[in-house]
Amino acid sequence: MVRIISIANQKGGVGKTTTAVNLASALAGVRKRVLLVDLDPQGNATMGCGVDKHELEVSACDVLLENTPVRGVLQRSTGDEFDVLPSNTDLTAAEVGLMNHPMKERRLILSLKPVQDSYDYILIDCPPSLSMLTINAFVASGGVLVPLQTEYYALEGLSGLLNTIEQIREYYNPELKLEGILRTMHDIRNRLSAEVSRQLIEHFGDEVFRTIIPRNVRVAEAPSHGQSVLLYDRYSRGAVSYMALASEMVRRHESQSTSD
Repeated sequence: MVRIISIANQKGGVGKTTTAVNLASALAGVRKRVLLVDLDPQGNATMGCGVDKHELEVSACDVLLENTPVRGVLQRSTGDEFDVLPSNTDLTAAEVGLMNHPMKERRLILSLKPVQDSYDYILIDCPPSLSMLTINAFVASGGVLVPLQTEYYALEGLSGLLNTIEQIREYYNPELKLEGILRTMHDIRNRLSAEVSRQLIEHFGDEVFRTIIPRNVRVAEAPSHGQSVLLYDRYSRGAVSYMALASEMVRRHESQSTSD
């Protein structure tokens, strides 16, 4: 059964798109069938997968506005073994168009339905704002993975996102839950990072992934080459950490399936 996971944080610059691309690559590396949906008009996840957003003839915008079946838009990531639903700035027009669209909150899940059984995981890279695109992602998802930089203002932004998840659960998608909180750009030498990390575990317990993504220059460099860090430097600390995250996530899901 497919697991659809939104990767979201209403605060930018926390490693959201980096996590989307590298987690997709890592899950593919453990032989999972993966689709990465780029739902951010910036199209950074698209570029990070080696797909040129400037050359797209059709994109996620066409899918959401019912102009094109999703199968006709999917592309293969360069080098990694996963599929991409690409986007670019046209997605901004989709957000406007959705406002007057029937079933506007459910356009994404309805569009993905014909292909979702072809995948084990569908990851959705959300825009860094609460918008109609983000609502579509949350309505389509079973869980929300929250990348969180371990810094002072992180906890403040987290409460707003959790409130949004609760509202979507109440009005649109009762199955939605917090998939987990991922500590990103972590600096073990920084006392504040350690303190924020401690507070997260104290408040959220097992909902905080054990895996921590460190600050790593290879992770930062990889997108400029149109590659995941696992392709760019598979032995770097960043690549090893994202592989660990994929393994932890798969173990969690296997454990949940057994208990169900």
